[in-house]
Amino acid sequence: MPLHRKTGYNQVMHQPIKTPCVKVCVVDGQSGNCLGCGRTLGEIARWARLTDAERDQVMSLLPARIAALKAAGKLG
Repeated sequence: MPLHRKTGYNQVMHQPIKTPCVKVCVVDGQSGNCLGCGRTLGEIARWARLTDAERDQVMSLLPARIAALKAAGKLG
């Protein structure tokens, strides 16, 4: 199978997994949600094993989680 020369990424077999990660990995102790993306630690840990539908379901919850963190004064 051909590999992408620059990254070694197998582009034939794999599609990138969509993710809400913004590389700000700090978890709020009260809510248990990441201050960057809004996911829980469990969701982050399982992300690569979730189906597309399961990831979509989690992603649909994230705007409300981020809004709650903002309302609690945890985000700018």
